[in-house]
Amino acid sequence: MTTPRLTRYDHSMMRLMNDRRGQPLYATATRRRLAVAAHLVLTVGMGGLMAYSYLAEGEPVWAFVVMAVLLLPWMVATGVINAATRGLLELRERALDERQSAERTRVQARAHRAMTLLLAAAAAGLLIAGAAEGNAPTAYAAPVLIAVLAVHWLMPLWVAGLMAKDEPTEDDGLAA
Repeated sequence: MTTPRLTRYDHSMMRLMNDRRGQPLYATATRRRLAVAAHLVLTVGMGGLMAYSYLAEGEPVWAFVVMAVLLLPWMVATGVINAATRGLLELRERALDERQSAERTRVQARAHRAMTLLLAAAAAGLLIAGAAEGNAPTAYAAPVLIAVLAVHWLMPLWVAGLMAKDEPTEDDGLAA
């Protein structure tokens, strides 16, 4: 069996994802959970502003300005989670070792199960709202579908951030 050759892109991504300069931001499980929580809150905030701008009458330019401001901390939180997982979801499959590949599969399976529940809840919510009003809530269908799509895209990242383990310390290696 031949080992796939890594491209220059693969090497640069591996170097970027294994850069330990930001390690204090995700060194403990609590900090990783806070990074995931911050990312989730920022995502919900931007999604809420997007839904507001879609549903509001007039021109809510301020909502787009606030979304643009929230984008920078959202990108930083994304980077922290990616660094905590050492690029588990960002690196190409050929750049992962067997352990990382198995971990990626576990993360994707868990995220898939969570998304199935979320999709069922969103569909039930729309159906219940439609039954209460006597018709389908068409005005809310597009924002809900966009929100579910965004969560579907980000769920593996959140799950990977929550499942990431602490780095072994030098003392752990000596004790074993």
